[in-house]
Amino acid sequence: METVYDSSGFNSAETEGPRERIAAAGPGRIADVDLLKALLGSGTRNYRVDSVAGSLLRYFDNMGGTRSPSYQDLLSLPGMGTAKAAQIIAAWEFCRRRLRPAEASVRTPEDLIPLIRHYGDRPQEHFLSIPLNGAHEVIGIHIVSVGLVNRTLVHPREVFRPALESSAAALICAHNHPSGRLEPSREDQEITLRLLRAGTLLGIPVLDHLIFHGSRFYSFLSEGQIRHGGEWEK
Repeated sequence: METVYDSSGFNSAETEGPRERIAAAGPGRIADVDLLKALLGSGTRNYRVDSVAGSLLRYFDNMGGTRSPSYQDLLSLPGMGTAKAAQIIAAWEFCRRRLRPAEASVRTPEDLIPLIRHYGDRPQEHFLSIPLNGAHEVIGIHIVSVGLVNRTLVHPREVFRPALESSAAALICAHNHPSGRLEPSREDQEITLRLLRAGTLLGIPVLDHLIFHGSRFYSFLSEGQIRHGGEWEK
């Protein structure tokens, strides 16, 4: 049996919980992990709600947005008992039935930002690989690396893996800048050039590389550093 505790026991140590912040500021301004904490409500005897929500967030990040959560997978997460796993599955299924959104078509950077904006709240850089089909609809959003974006962590093999596995027609890359500065570094430019060259060889053009923070962004395409069709502007 799953044993849960209220805030006097094994919940978060915060004085103002995520539910209170949702009521005060609205859900759109709440970090992903705090939304999960609000949904979970409490932790267990051995795991605080912060820890359970963190494990759950990493699980959803690794899913890449291409499948539904598995009940058995959820049960394997630390602190996730049968009641909480069923709660997450039920919430996911209810939203799936009610929302049923059309495939997101990306024609401009502004079309993509709402789909990745929540990564802008993360304290570390997240490099995202976003494959598109022939109609420029998003197939999935995949985290390639977490941490400082550099040539060692961001390898073309890993960036293009989701596109190859899904038979994508094109690819967009994006990563957040936790500092809020959007200007690309020399490393950002070198990575972009490597990915453009790899895309040309693989026949999967890189249409853009976005650097973003919240709803603000820098687009290599819009700034004239990438030509339409995925070529570097010299």
